[in-house]
Amino acid sequence: MTTSPIHVDIWSDIACPWCYIGKRKFEAGVAAFDGDVTVTYHSFELAPDTPVDFEGSAADFLSRHKGMPREQVEQMLQQVTSIAAEVGLDYDFGSVHQTRTLLAHQALHHAREQGRQLELVEKLFEAYFVQGRHVGKVEELVALGAEAGLDADTLRTALEEGTHADAVAADIAQARVYGIQGVPFFVMGGKYGVSGAQQPAVFTQALEQVRSEAVTVR
Repeated sequence: MTTSPIHVDIWSDIACPWCYIGKRKFEAGVAAFDGDVTVTYHSFELAPDTPVDFEGSAADFLSRHKGMPREQVEQMLQQVTSIAAEVGLDYDFGSVHQTRTLLAHQALHHAREQGRQLELVEKLFEAYFVQGRHVGKVEELVALGAEAGLDADTLRTALEEGTHADAVAADIAQARVYGIQGVPFFVMGGKYGVSGAQQPAVFTQALEQVRSEAVTVR
């Protein structure tokens, strides 16, 4: 018996360290699920007040801009780096370019239209947390888009003209309707919400639940 693919909607932010970790854990959960899964990423801005060109490191941002004690920030970043390493991610918070992610979200909507969203979201996370690239700049986003298989000129035009600004706003509004206050947040099959970077088995179980209910309905 074949069943339709299960669609998963994921709200995340490129500047969210748990979102990249959650992406890896979700992917592991999908790999353990013996069915087809399709994915759409949706926009969420954790810190829309972030300057595009914040001067300083991730630790500077959290301590100065968010008012957290420096020692607490350093310990937190070390902990997150260790957890990221457990899922194969080599975070480098010392090189992170803090920036507003609004343009990056617009680029992801453009990539979705072109069937390249999953390629670009991976490129953006890696660029931000591992490579220290500036994902708030049009030129850098265009370069990353080209690496993900997008046409550079078309992407540049979309970013410069704000073509997908309304789509980003609509995603953020939908998150409010769902009551999403933090990311990553996964909506499995339009029915079940999974919040945070859960263990892979949690995602696998949720997918199996969605599928079993779909079969029962039939």
